Parts: sequence; C-alpha cells; structure tokens
Amino acid sequence: MRSASIRIVQLALALALLVFFALLTVVDQFGYADRAQPADVIVLLGSLVTVNGQPGLALERRAQHAAALYRRGVAAHVICSGAVNNGNPPAEAVVGCNRVAELGVPRDALVLEDQSHNTEENAAFTARLLRANGWRSAALDTDGFHLYRATIMFEQAGVVVYPSPTQITTGEMNPLERIVRELREVLGVLWFWSRLAFGHVAA
Repeated sequence: MRSASIRIVQLALALALLVFFALLTVVDQFGYADRAQPADVIVLLGSLVTVNGQPGLALERRAQHAAALYRRGVAAHVICSGAVNNGNPPAEAVVGCNRVAELGVPRDALVLEDQSHNTEENAAFTARLLRANGWRSAALDTDGFHLYRATIMFEQAGVVVYPSPTQITTGEMNPLERIVRELREVLGVLWFWSRLAFGHVAA
C-alpha cells in the first residue's frame, strides 16, 4: 500500500514537472514572434525606474520599441503604463512617456496610465482607458520573456492584443538572464490562472 502511494506521488511530481517545462517552452517561444499590426494604441508596459528618476534597462528597451512601433505607423497613440514602484519617483508611465517623447514621438500622441503597480493592474487599468476613448485594440510592447503573461492578462481584461517583443528593436537579451526571468514568468502565469479560476483578478 505504501509503495503504491509513493508511486502516485512520484507520478504527480513528474506530471507537475512536465506541465511546468511545457509552459516554460510556451513562454519562451511566444516571446520571439512579432505579432504587431495596426491597432488603436501601442501600450508600453512600465518597468524599473532608477533612483535618479531615469528609465532602467528594461524601461529603456520598451521605450525604444514603442517609438519604433509608432514610426512604423502601428498606432497613432502610445499609452505608457505603470505607477511609482520601488520607491523611485516619478511613475514608470511618466518616465516611459518622457523617454518616448525624447525619441521623437509627439507629446499629444502620449497617454498616461500611472496607477498600476503590476502587470495585472496594467491590463485592467489600461483596458478602462481604452474603453473610455472608444479604443479596442493594442500593440503590446514588453520584453519577450514577459510577453505571454502580459498578453493573457490583457486578453482577460477584454483588449484585442497584438503582442510585440521589445527585442525586435533592441536585440536579444543575455540568454541566461532571459531563462531566469522566464522561470519566474511561468510561476506568475500559474498563479494568475489559479486566481482567475476563483475569480480573484483585477477588473
């Protein structure tokens, strides 16, 4: 009886590992394809702001890609999303939009969403902005490792999403850094799905 219980536990662990690594593969491969197409807006997802109020490496990459998408004519507006995080003002949205403006995007094309503190809130609060302006679709700009989780969250919020990895513009990340970040993303996806199953997601 005990050996049967051990086999069941081993089988469950093996299945869990299989699911984890299958999802890791999905997260990884999803982040390489550029699905950008004409949309109502480009959404730049916020990231770290440095102690002197400058964009961190990820936010700099995303700002460069947002500007590139704008120049390609993907959309006429860029929504910069993200509140003050890590105690470093100003808001990620403000820093991101300032950098996009420096890269040549007109100020009147920029829209701030500066209340969200995580990706789930990025999606929920940005979706409200889209609805308020009669917009439905967004070219989603974030790093490849983050793109799958961000996409499913924006889709859950009711946005028509065209994901576009930042690396299309800025070049590939260090492979070790990417895989470490993707491992965290898998946990984030599983956590979101579990909360979604119980109706505990931002709206």
